[in-house]
Amino acid sequence: MTTQPPAETTTDEATPALRGPLRRFRVAAMVTGFGLLGLVVVMVIRYGFDNPAPSAVYSPIHGVIYMIYLALAIDLGLKARWSMPGTVLVLLAGCVPFVSFIAERKVTHRVLAGERL
Repeated sequence: MTTQPPAETTTDEATPALRGPLRRFRVAAMVTGFGLLGLVVVMVIRYGFDNPAPSAVYSPIHGVIYMIYLALAIDLGLKARWSMPGTVLVLLAGCVPFVSFIAERKVTHRVLAGERL
């Protein structure tokens, strides 16, 4: 009797229940990352050039973007059964410029591999 090697799993086969939450998280992580970079620019304008106007407009927008990121990260974390420390680290990744991009890649690889955080 011959056995066949295991079939390659694709994203659709590996985690069908997590496909939607993962996609939403990835978009939110990217938007949050670019939003943080925009916030850095606005803060430089505010404190470096003594112009608070852009910050007054952009800071609340950034706050809403981050709250959406938090909600979508928690949603994915609950569905993927992440540990509490792993979830907290992913949530904090949205606070530091460029780290949300790194976290998005690591989360995507782990979720697709069926690993927990």
